[in-house]
Amino acid sequence: MKIPGNNTFSSSSLFFPEIHKGAFLDRPNRFIVNCRIDKKAVRAYLPNPGRLWELFFPGTVLYLVKHDESCEGSTDYTVVAVERNGVPIMLHTHVNNLVAQRLIEQGRIPGLEGATIIRREVTIGRSRFDFLVNRDGEEIVVEIKSCTLVGNRIAMFPDAVTARGTRHLLELAGLAEKGLKAAVVFLVHWPRAEYFMPEHHTDLEFSRTLLSIKDSVMVKAVSVEWKPGLLLGATRDLVIPWDLVAKEARDSGSYIVILRLKRDRRLLIGGLGEIKFRKGYYLYVGSAKTNLTKRIERHKRPIKNYRWHIDYLRAGADFHAVLPIRSSDDLECEIACALGKLADWRVPGFGSSDCDCGTHLFGMNEDPVHTRSFIELLLYFRMDRLEKYL
Repeated sequence: MKIPGNNTFSSSSLFFPEIHKGAFLDRPNRFIVNCRIDKKAVRAYLPNPGRLWELFFPGTVLYLVKHDESCEGSTDYTVVAVERNGVPIMLHTHVNNLVAQRLIEQGRIPGLEGATIIRREVTIGRSRFDFLVNRDGEEIVVEIKSCTLVGNRIAMFPDAVTARGTRHLLELAGLAEKGLKAAVVFLVHWPRAEYFMPEHHTDLEFSRTLLSIKDSVMVKAVSVEWKPGLLLGATRDLVIPWDLVAKEARDSGSYIVILRLKRDRRLLIGGLGEIKFRKGYYLYVGSAKTNLTKRIERHKRPIKNYRWHIDYLRAGADFHAVLPIRSSDDLECEIACALGKLADWRVPGFGSSDCDCGTHLFGMNEDPVHTRSFIELLLYFRMDRLEKYL
């Protein structure tokens, strides 16, 4: 991909003096990306362990900073941001607290207006929090979270299971019980966001915990605009629709199991008989009215007692991923219909004996979690679909 304009430019940003633009190629591991800068392939450090599936596609524009010559390491650049629809989204988690500090000092975080920072990285007991501030003579412990998982108008956190994040929430609630004020602030690096919700699909425990502490801990979400050159722009206080969170954060809904066959195989599938499966990725849509987590765990491992069509295929294929879509609505057939429009092929009659769908199993040649059309489908059912309730 050729990036328009000059690929290196100076910036008056408080955080990055000079920024380079590159094109994303791939991500071999959580902390490394391969990209292209001025027609040269380079490896870059990524200071963000999130999945970031919805942001990284071949050719996506990256913002990078070059390391000082005195720095030692296996990479010459660090990825600091990525473009989505032409808008920069900050990825550098280490810079996130510097941004938060700036916003606190400028009085731009609702509920913390007029606060002054006493200390950064304050340790209380066995726990460490991002800030201790003073507002109107009262001390407040503040934890900051960086949010990059965004749809059209809704932002969610986290994009992967975070036991550490859940522990932080419980620790803040514990401080509040002892009489010390506490707050958690989500910085959403997407200026078009209007609403924030905990991501109950991937991390139900975090969502339930946030819901349970909201009356004792101040919970705020603020969208942050990043202008060209990664200049800090406008902020917005986001609405957190707690009633919708309570309605949706339940262990029920639908899911997509992704399996992989590395070669063509013939497999016996219960009453469907022997079926020839071509190599590729297989996406199965199912649902569970209760205990969705338990159902998902079942699909992660091969089992001996076959009950559904997917059990037979699971025994002969490699597990790749399973993606829950927790919802109070019955979405199974709607998801299957949407997948059918993206798939390269389908397996007739598979998993659809109790509905009017032609099948609930679809095949794709490429890995769907790195395919833009599939990720957009996932974002719609997980996030954008909820806009109708807001």
